[in-house]
Amino acid sequence: MSGWYEISNPEAVSSPAILLYPARIEQNLQQMIATAGGVRRLRSHVKTHKLPQIIALKRQAGISKFKASTIAEAEMTASAGGEDVLLAYQPVGPNITRLIELIRRFPQTRFAALVDDADNLARIGKAAATAGVVIELLVDLNIGMNRTGIAPGEEAAALYRALCAMPGLKAAGLHAYDGHLHSSDRQALSKAVESAFAPVWSLRELLLAESLPVPATIAGGSPTFALLARHDDIELGAGTTVLSDVHHEQDTPAHAFVPAAVLMARVVSKPQPDLLCLDLGHKAVASEMPLPRVRLLGLEDAQALAHSEEHLVVRSARAAQYQVGDVVYGVPYHICPTMALHSEVWAVLGGRAVELWPVVARARRISV
Repeated sequence: MSGWYEISNPEAVSSPAILLYPARIEQNLQQMIATAGGVRRLRSHVKTHKLPQIIALKRQAGISKFKASTIAEAEMTASAGGEDVLLAYQPVGPNITRLIELIRRFPQTRFAALVDDADNLARIGKAAATAGVVIELLVDLNIGMNRTGIAPGEEAAALYRALCAMPGLKAAGLHAYDGHLHSSDRQALSKAVESAFAPVWSLRELLLAESLPVPATIAGGSPTFALLARHDDIELGAGTTVLSDVHHEQDTPAHAFVPAAVLMARVVSKPQPDLLCLDLGHKAVASEMPLPRVRLLGLEDAQALAHSEEHLVVRSARAAQYQVGDVVYGVPYHICPTMALHSEVWAVLGGRAVELWPVVARARRISV
């Protein structure tokens, strides 16, 4: 084999498929721990992989704190032995009762969730009190992404005070995600991070000065992971780093993480001498961003021309070297939603695809 990613038994794998490399995953986990300065400060996101097998690898590495985006991801993590799970999402509607059911069903796991709305805070508190459980909540702060959260100012302070006083609830701290901050210019990114988080630190100091409990401040994502690690009094969120992808490599060129997930595709047609059509459509690789959506290994010169449900057409000066049926490998630009497109993935051990792992938490509902 000429590349680390190539497998010796491609005939065993129907394409398109995702190949995972546990040895590389373990390498990335050790780098995550080193970057965070230890497992105590690391709260790894499971949305990237959605797999109990990787939860097991994380726990073997000493990681005990996790983030999840859905009730299913939280359930999968708890079922795999996760000790401390943050639902990094505000529960609304039936998801409030589903969270309560998780708390009841997995008493050995600590659960928490986010909140950014006073009326919803009251609904969660009422549901918790009625059910006879205590729900831990962190106030979600909007530091510029404008997706969720509340600005870290007086309104957020008032919401936190209300949380501390409400029966059935327990204040678990502050949460701030900075997914809008990414740049290959480390100095510029560092300045942006410090500016965005300054109000968070001020809010925390205000709450502590009022003798309110702020057990944790959970901050950041994969692009800013290493920069926020300078602050020794926060928990660090990172998810993409466990598998890595092209976007992470571009945003953090000095990073030490390696690709641990590879798409395997095949040439299904050669409509013109310089064109290759691959079975790598929207349903196999995340397509929420502009082309290109995958870096083809060994075909780095390939220009993506068309992308549809089941087809990816590329132009390459090397097209003549490929025949219909040949295998092509590639690293996705965005691994997290790519994983969610696949019901199962192959684990590669010793250069062979040897185990099929169901992507358990791609489901919206497992049992809860």
